[in-house]
This record gives sequence, C-alpha cells and structure tokens, in this order.
Amino acid sequence: VQLQASGGGLVQAGGSLRLSCAASGRTFKQNVMGWFRQAPGKELEFVAAISRSGGSTYYSESVKGRFTISRDNANNTMILQMKSLKPEDTAVYYCTAAKYIPNYYPGRGNYEYWGQGTLVTVSS
Repeated sequence: VQLQASGGGLVQAGGSLRLSCAASGRTFKQNVMGWFRQAPGKELEFVAAISRSGGSTYYSESVKGRFTISRDNANNTMILQMKSLKPEDTAVYYCTAAKYIPNYYPGRGNYEYWGQGTLVTVSS
C-alpha cells in the first residue's frame, strides 16, 4: 500500500483544514487507517484512526470534538477534517495503514504503511 497525504498549509487559529490521504492498491478497504502527527522537537503522536468499514473511529483527547476522520473505500481515500485549529496543532501529519486490527490504536508499531507527511501550520 502506498499512501499520499495532501491538504496541509497555513491557517489561522480557529480556522479549518481538510487533509486527504490517497492510497494505491486494491487492499485499501482491508486496512485500518490512521493519522499521526509530529510537531517540531516532539515525539510522533497519534491523532485518529478509522476501522476498515468506517463504522468505528478513534481520536486522541487533544483533537476529540474538533477533528473528524472518514474514509471512502470506493475511491481509496481517507479524510481528516480539522476545525477550531490551535497553534499546538502545528505539525507534520502522516497517514498510516494497518493490515491487522490494532490491539491499541495509538500504537505506532501497529501501522505498517506510512505516507510522506503534509505540513500543517496554525498561526496565532
């Protein structure tokens, strides 16, 4: 599975941004999908994940209520809709895919495939 993230950019605090992840291959719907982010000088952080069917979603406490993850299995695409953005959301955002259902969704080791990342900058 090859992943391509896009949609990053510069936005003011309180604004919105929509990230997309396009996946190649015919196994997209068989993968759990997720987003992680890494802020400058900080560790990689789990953001959100979505089940194979899209029926279940998981969020970190820091983004719950502000971000929405979704997927379109017909078009091999995953979306992260971000609203009420804060300067602390500034990071490189990576889309990821897991072949197997993670026993712990925030665990980065559960995801085998990673995209190249897209930079989100939130100005205050």
